[in-house]
Amino acid sequence: MQTTVHIVGAGISGLSAGVRLADAGYLVRVHEAAQQVGGRCRSYFDGATNLTIDNGNHLVLSGNHSVLAYARTIGTQAGLQGPPKAEFSFIDLAVNKRWKLQINDGRVPFWVFDRNRRVPDTSPADYFGLAPLIWANARTRVGDAIKCDGVLYKRLVLPLLLAALNIDPPDGAAGLAGAIIRETLLAGGQACRPLIARDGLSSVLIDPAIDYIRAKGGSVDVGHEVRQLTMANGRVAALTLGDQTVALGPDDAVVMAVPPRSAAALLPGLTVPTKFRAIVNAHFRFVPPPHLPPMIGVVNGLIEWLFAFPDRLSITISGGDRLVDMPREELARAIWKDICAVAGIDAEMPAWQIVRERRATFEASPEQNALRPGALTEWKNLFLAGDWTDTGLPATIEGSVRSGNRAADQVLKTRGI
Repeated sequence: MQTTVHIVGAGISGLSAGVRLADAGYLVRVHEAAQQVGGRCRSYFDGATNLTIDNGNHLVLSGNHSVLAYARTIGTQAGLQGPPKAEFSFIDLAVNKRWKLQINDGRVPFWVFDRNRRVPDTSPADYFGLAPLIWANARTRVGDAIKCDGVLYKRLVLPLLLAALNIDPPDGAAGLAGAIIRETLLAGGQACRPLIARDGLSSVLIDPAIDYIRAKGGSVDVGHEVRQLTMANGRVAALTLGDQTVALGPDDAVVMAVPPRSAAALLPGLTVPTKFRAIVNAHFRFVPPPHLPPMIGVVNGLIEWLFAFPDRLSITISGGDRLVDMPREELARAIWKDICAVAGIDAEMPAWQIVRERRATFEASPEQNALRPGALTEWKNLFLAGDWTDTGLPATIEGSVRSGNRAADQVLKTRGI
């Protein structure tokens, strides 16, 4: 009989585990409590703008090897589009200054010695001041490892780490920041090309994964809430789905890929992060002007990143807790004002939508990072996945895929594969 793996949660973590296990010949059953798949990484039709939008503007880098391998497996790597070189456009709204960061391909950072490729008004010595982040331990804060001030910090380090950690960088875990630096800037331009799912997150990272699992004989069902796990003899013996009980065979396994609060409810005593941070995204139905780059980093503005899609302009604001209760139209108008300044346009605010994720990521502080569990549990056939588990990275798509891969690998290991 074919071994079955029940995956609880159809976000990126659960789907990546499902794809890996389906590829290895397991019968995969994905159970999603909500009425839609994708979790915090999905697309949907929005009536306010009459567009299909993403619930968040998620960026992938060319060095995110787990994400790219996942996309290759499900046949959608071409859907992650970006420039051939590692180039990032920026604007400082306080002084109306624009520049383009251009990182050379090799690991030797020649770009920091070229004033036309590095951040304006910085020197090579400024960049080497980031070195303490590289070997910082898990208990250290960013603000204790490096000086969080100066032009380089404000124009590059702050926007980079705020986007990655979703917390004011000085308060963030230096160990997590160091992982980002090692896998991006230190790895050279070949690891730093920005990639965007321009046709939507679901079409590139979600729907094809579901099709892949189903093509391998598995299933992905929405409205399937796992309400209880029945344990016996050191393992999960059954799942309660609504009023239905599903018994597990002796070789079957469970991958729990749900948010931390749900995981703790199903597994009393499980240690999980308890503090979270918000992210604000906004979408405006407006065809971008031809000169606008696909992505612009914004310094000294309300918005932090502006994305130009064929049919809309979208923005992201990390660490957005201060904005979650702001009146929607007031926030939209403030955002549109920034967009006009960045894009060089003068237009009335078009149709818009604000998406506020109050619990977008766990708080990437040393204290909360220490609460992240690994993939293993005390139950020999139960494994954890999620960007909130201990991946060594902040809550990113790359971390999500890695967590799913690790959980799947533990399943494979228990079967001697």
